[in-house]
Amino acid sequence: MQKPTAGCGQPPRPDVELFAKLEFDTGKVNTYSGTTLAAKMLFTIGRKRHSEELVDLLLACHGRIRSFLEIAVSIGERPNVSEDEVADGSARVQRYFSEALPLHVEDEEQGVLPRLHGRSPDLDRALERMSEEHDRHVRPVRRLCELCAALRSEPGAAIVRVELAGVARRLRAELEPHLEAEELLVFPAIRSLLTVEEQQAIVRELRARRQAP
Repeated sequence: MQKPTAGCGQPPRPDVELFAKLEFDTGKVNTYSGTTLAAKMLFTIGRKRHSEELVDLLLACHGRIRSFLEIAVSIGERPNVSEDEVADGSARVQRYFSEALPLHVEDEEQGVLPRLHGRSPDLDRALERMSEEHDRHVRPVRRLCELCAALRSEPGAAIVRVELAGVARRLRAELEPHLEAEELLVFPAIRSLLTVEEQQAIVRELRARRQAP
C-alpha cells in the first residue's frame, strides 16, 4: 500500500461534509492550548504546508494530532451527525492514529532524540520524558482506533460514540502537555543545536519512512 508522503500523513479532504457539520476550526483547538507557540502553529484542516524545514514538518504533525482528536470528540458528542459522516470521520481518525502517528513517533525517537541526546542535562530529561510518554500513549491510542473501527461498521452505535468521546477527551488531556513540552523545549533545541545538514538528514529519513516499500 502506498504510504502518505506528507510529513505527518495525508491530511483529510477539505470538502468532506463531516468537517463542515462539526464546524471544526483552529480557534476551538486553541481553547485548550496553553502556549503562544502552539497557537501560532495550528492550521486549518486541509491546508497543506509546503515548508521542508524539519520543525515546520513536526509542528504540522502536532496540528493534525490536535485536529483529529477534536474530530473524534465531536463524532461522539454531536447528535446531528449522520451515520455516513460518523463512518467516514471514524475511518479518517482511525487511519491517522494507526498509520501517521506511529511514523511521527519514529521521527522523534529515531531521528531527533539520538541527535539531541547529550547536549544538556535539562534537554536529556525532556527527551527521556518525551520517550516515556510515547510509551504511555500506546494503549489509549489503540483503544481510540478500536472504537473508530467499530463505528465504521456500526456508525449508529450510540454507546460506542459516547465511549469514543470520552477516550478522545482523555487522550487529548494527556497529549496536549506532551505536545506543548516538545514545542517549548525540544523543537527550539532542534533549531539552535542541530546544524542545517543534521536537520536535512532527519527530513530525508522522515520522507523515507513514508515511501512505499
